[in-house]
Amino acid sequence: MIFARSAAMAFNRYLDRSFDAKNPRTAIREIPAGIIKSNNALFFVIACCLLFIGCTFLINKICFYLSPVALFVILFYSYTKRFTALCHLVLGVGLSLAPIGSYLAVTGTFALLPVLFSFAVIFWVSGFDIIYALQDEEFDKTNNLYSIPSVLGKFKALRVSELLHLFSACCVIYAGFYGGFGTSYWIGIAVFIGMLIYQHSIIKANDLSRVNIAFMTANGIASVVFAVFVLFDLFINK
Repeated sequence: MIFARSAAMAFNRYLDRSFDAKNPRTAIREIPAGIIKSNNALFFVIACCLLFIGCTFLINKICFYLSPVALFVILFYSYTKRFTALCHLVLGVGLSLAPIGSYLAVTGTFALLPVLFSFAVIFWVSGFDIIYALQDEEFDKTNNLYSIPSVLGKFKALRVSELLHLFSACCVIYAGFYGGFGTSYWIGIAVFIGMLIYQHSIIKANDLSRVNIAFMTANGIASVVFAVFVLFDLFINK
């Protein structure tokens, strides 16, 4: 996970370095600011990819065979903003590989339950990435980049984000029933859904002053608290 995520994020910064340099919001990032050389960032990406594949080899055959697929998805995302407003969903797909990959690493088999969690991640990540992209609506239009906000505008983009988060909530609720989870799981779901509602309550099309609270703080709390309650539920019901 560490190597895959590091490779994906570094590649995104490497590929977008020219756009980041033009955008006042991102010009302070390490590559456009000259703190990290672009070639060094690319070397870091390659090293992380190789280490990721090496780790999967040590886990089991199915993880090793699928490792190039995982890398393709998470690295391909960095190109998508150049040709489709559905880039947010591609990012969601990249992160959604985590539940399935984790299950494969432990069991070596496919199952429906991790797929349900993966769909929850797709909709959750896509929804909050749209909120984050609201900040760059005008920049994306000017530089021929695609995003839901640049195509639909801030107001409609927020409605799409809300719909995606509704789908995410439905997925974790269904997973709770399907997986036969106990009380702790449902407490975790209540916190997770509460954080989804909260982030939409503080973001308005004409007021993006609290985007970082919604994007980072609310989603950070939602994911960590939900994970803790799921683990606790599994522990007490094993």
